Amino acid sequence: MPSEMGRPSAAKVVVATTVALSFISFWRAAAVVLSDLASSAFYAGGIAEHAIGKSAPWFILGVMLFSFAVRSVYMESSSMFVRGGVYVVVRDAMGPFVARISVSSLIFDYILTGPISVVSAGQYLGHLINEVSDLGHFGPHVAPNTTAEIVALAVTLWFWWSNIKGIHESSGQALRIMQLTTVMVVAFLIWCPITLLLMPKAALPPAPIPANIHFAPEALGWFRGTVWPTISVVAIIIAFGHSLLSMSGFETLAQVYREIAYPKLKNLRYTGNLVCLYAVFSTGVITLFAGMIIPDAQRSHYIDNLLGGLAMHLAGPSYIRLAFHVFVVIVGALILSGAVNTSMIGANGVMNRIAEDGVLLDWFRRPHRRFGTTYRIINLIALLQIATILLSRGDVYLLGEAYAFGVVWSFFLKSAGVLVLRYHRHDQEYKTPINPRIFGREWPVGLAVTTLILFLVAVANLFSKEVATKSGVAFTAVFFAIFTISERVNARKMANKKHGLEEFNLDMRPDVAPETVHARPGCVLVAVRDYNSMSHLQKVLEKTNLRRHDIVVMTVRPVSAGAAEYELSDQQLFSDYEKELLSRVVSLAEKEGKTVDLLVVPGVDPFDAMVQTASKLKASRLVTGVSARMDSDELARRIGLAWERLPEPRHAFSLEIITPGRPSVYVNLGPHPPRLWPEDLDRAHELWLHLQENFGHRLHHRDVIGVALRRLERDLEGERRKDVLDDLDNELRKS
Repeated sequence: MPSEMGRPSAAKVVVATTVALSFISFWRAAAVVLSDLASSAFYAGGIAEHAIGKSAPWFILGVMLFSFAVRSVYMESSSMFVRGGVYVVVRDAMGPFVARISVSSLIFDYILTGPISVVSAGQYLGHLINEVSDLGHFGPHVAPNTTAEIVALAVTLWFWWSNIKGIHESSGQALRIMQLTTVMVVAFLIWCPITLLLMPKAALPPAPIPANIHFAPEALGWFRGTVWPTISVVAIIIAFGHSLLSMSGFETLAQVYREIAYPKLKNLRYTGNLVCLYAVFSTGVITLFAGMIIPDAQRSHYIDNLLGGLAMHLAGPSYIRLAFHVFVVIVGALILSGAVNTSMIGANGVMNRIAEDGVLLDWFRRPHRRFGTTYRIINLIALLQIATILLSRGDVYLLGEAYAFGVVWSFFLKSAGVLVLRYHRHDQEYKTPINPRIFGREWPVGLAVTTLILFLVAVANLFSKEVATKSGVAFTAVFFAIFTISERVNARKMANKKHGLEEFNLDMRPDVAPETVHARPGCVLVAVRDYNSMSHLQKVLEKTNLRRHDIVVMTVRPVSAGAAEYELSDQQLFSDYEKELLSRVVSLAEKEGKTVDLLVVPGVDPFDAMVQTASKLKASRLVTGVSARMDSDELARRIGLAWERLPEPRHAFSLEIITPGRPSVYVNLGPHPPRLWPEDLDRAHELWLHLQENFGHRLHHRDVIGVALRRLERDLEGERRKDVLDDLDNELRKS
């Protein structure tokens, strides 16, 4: 670039950032999902028992065991790396019309996840205040519903701001909340069996059979007065549907998969297993303990705070039970509030992916200038959740009934989409278990059975949850209309635009510096230009340990020789081609679960631009792919000459040229020990032995080499230049 010739450079470096490149560990991912899934322990048992009677704990436990099957569906979908989550899976399998319906119901699920959780937290807090007031005779009670509304609004605003700042901070909060929740769960799992042993007569809840299911009038919806609830299988399916809200959170697993660190599928498996196992104990087993320990006559008083009631009925002194009750409420407030966080993350992820596909206007995806998050989508989600909280007036059961609609339909449509894709795609790295081969063909029995169960439960919920169906259908219809109108508005613009491109924040800098991309010295710099030839980047992503080396991906924006004398516009530096190129980089990095920094550097000579960038970043290695215009040796020579043109002091680094299917070619740029042939080493040693007679122990091998190099230098500058060149030519012919 012109700067090394003494002229000031007006060309700018583009630092492109995207929200897609912030990866989290499987512990953080599990914490994010569990903040939704495990939080249902605080309200699902009470809602289910109110709807179906005292056998509800068995149905809750059954739902938690069934969650392993649903987990497998989401793992199979994620293993195909279908960007867009449920929307793209359903669209590819069943078309855009059904896809828009599915994603509308899914967003309804997410919008309600936050309010039901945080309103439940407020209920726990309100009931605790009243219990403490009764014990201490402090004075008047608070209204639990009003308390729940106030708490819900405050917590929603808090997590709105956390999500504006980004997933790293939000997932860190979720991890800390789950650590406290684990302490509470372990305490229950130890204390409850002790209590049962000390009880004079402990009994299990009634078995989950039709005779023990007693539906509340509002729990039958349009089934009320018909013959359907009297049919045993139908009654069990309806009861199962009233318990299914305890299994929300798996779409969050699919969305967080995009953020899971390398190795992605292995970490996803860890996350899924950890989430399901944790939920079995934190929701299923503890709800079962509540049904055994809290007396039947008193359990109806704890519909809104079941675990608080369980804490107060454990064995031990009353002051210890009260202290533990306070701890349960604190943990409940934290985890239930954290579910607001997961709902925002999930809804934000879904709407980002459908915006990529042209179903939502790009205006929503514009990143925040400071934090890089899609703040407009987050703002919309928060506003809808606040409106839901105000309309519910703190009624947990009402929210639970409406919430169940989105949960089961999003599960069913996702599972059906994955089932159809099983016959259209064959790139699944993971498959839902039970796939027998009959007559030489694989049959997805496990996936089909899971899909059938979800369908039956979805239909049962459609008719048994009158409030849920009305509100869910209305909400879905509104969002379906929004998506349809947005898609039509985008149709003309998308006709000439590539799908699935990232939205980037552009930070124009006058020059490259380590603080420009926050890369540590010793980073790996990868040069890319052709988005169809990125095997070298793929190899770097696979083998680089990010604990030791950061990865910076750069592309050179070719400019004419006179361009540096004028200010270049953003469009000149970051055209549609650069956007598509770096979007491909983002996809590769996401799939490997590794973070990369992105640079667009304008330059007249691409080789000068690459070595200058590597030098200024103090890179340990510059990596490039093979060139279509020249062989690897010539490419290495050109880059080496560009390095020689750097001003002193020149930073030494290695060049790696990666050719698909061949070993990498490494070249050291700058002074470095030469790689000598064995016969060259033997020759140097023989000369040293011969000269020992004259100089003795003072003579070293380096002295022999030094004299030989100086004599070669004099010969090149003197009359014997032609002889030296002929000798070198003969040497090259040998190799």
